[in-house]
Amino acid sequence: MLSIRFQRTGKKKAPHYRVVVTEKTRDPWGKHTEILGHYNPRTKETVLKEDRVQYWMSVGAQPTNSVRNMLIKAGLLKGDKAKSITISKKRQAKLDEKKAEAEAEEAKKSAEEAAAAEAAAEAPAEEAPAEAPAEETPAEPAEEKAEEAPAEEEKKEDAPAEETAE
Repeated sequence: MLSIRFQRTGKKKAPHYRVVVTEKTRDPWGKHTEILGHYNPRTKETVLKEDRVQYWMSVGAQPTNSVRNMLIKAGLLKGDKAKSITISKKRQAKLDEKKAEAEAEEAKKSAEEAAAAEAAAEAPAEEAPAEAPAEETPAEPAEEKAEEAPAEEEKKEDAPAEETAE
């Protein structure tokens, strides 16, 4: 079976791909039947021989998912793009497990919030007169400040005593 796929060329860390027709079982870096174009992922430049791509597709060559997505983008194929990245079963199992844990934690949080909201809704109904002492709350911080001030004075008084002890 013939395959239309990328063949990597270019320098290390500077990829450049050829779009080639080759036997599906053949080594990707081995011999190819024909070069159909090239693709530079750094500049997103794509050059294709459209008539030759159409010919090979009519003969029965199947593009890989990455090449298929590129052909759809270029307008040579119609349809939806395909996923070009595959995830191993082991990795997918880990992702599913992580997702299930996140959903369980989210459900736990929402249950706690619902319980807190329910408790808050019950509390004002039982303690309606509790709103009147709300005016006293600003006075409380002033009392705290007053309590803090003598503590600072005590520290100052302790400091000279320490100096004389030396």
